[in-house]
Amino acid sequence: MPDVSGRFRTVAAASLTALMLLMLMVPGITQAADPPRITRFMAALGAVESNGRYDAVNATSGAIGKYQILPANWASWSLRYLGNASASPTPRNQDYVARRKLTALYNWLGDWPSVAHWWLTGDGERDPARWSDASRRYVDKIMALMNSGWVPARSSTGSSAPRTAPAGPVEVVDESSRYVNYSGGWGQAQFARYNGGMARFAIDSGTTAWFTFQGTSIAWIGPVGPTRGRANVYLDDVLVATVDVYARHFNPRATIFSHAFDRLGTHTITIETVGTPGRETIAIDEFRVGGAPVGG
Repeated sequence: MPDVSGRFRTVAAASLTALMLLMLMVPGITQAADPPRITRFMAALGAVESNGRYDAVNATSGAIGKYQILPANWASWSLRYLGNASASPTPRNQDYVARRKLTALYNWLGDWPSVAHWWLTGDGERDPARWSDASRRYVDKIMALMNSGWVPARSSTGSSAPRTAPAGPVEVVDESSRYVNYSGGWGQAQFARYNGGMARFAIDSGTTAWFTFQGTSIAWIGPVGPTRGRANVYLDDVLVATVDVYARHFNPRATIFSHAFDRLGTHTITIETVGTPGRETIAIDEFRVGGAPVGG
């Protein structure tokens, strides 16, 4: 008598193999890789569209958020990329949906100027000579920001001016302080040895945190370890370091970055995640401000 159970196992294995091959061949089952410099393009696009504000709403068109997505497009794109047409336009959702849509547009149109033109007009024309003057000005502004040393706008929460930490001889500012600003998807991690038992972490490339302070030095304190990646550090909109917080053993409170200034002044430190493959995590436990004036 034939081994029926063995035959069933053979058929099941063959079916599984066929399914795996199909998944490799059919576009869209696997997520497309990010196109080059998409994080810089998104930052420039958001700055031009809304000054980087996730809470922006166009009173005329109803376009929402940092990238000024029309309500009908939000429903369609969030259904496609989040699986929910009614998904809330949180900062994390806005960034994710915009990144996936921009990736699809880049793969179709082939370059960032054409993507910017489409974002304004909905037109897939790739020849700049056939664009309107308004579209060319819009595209030129985005590309100029993208190709400069500019850092993403910091008014994503709607603040018209940066908040500055109170003065003091030495100031320890916890990651949960109202003076520390976050853009994109930051989570919270609990651990007894963190300051206050909590730290903020991010894994997505291009996620930023910034802190404006008055002092003569600044230090970023946070965890290092085998799952930790790389981050860009900006001081006053200038890239000053790319730090790698990988370590063989976990240390919850290491000095990841520090800098001393020539004189007392008001400065802003910005941390931008790089998204290191296989070890993406970057975390902030606290900032330490040195040399701040007493009673300032």
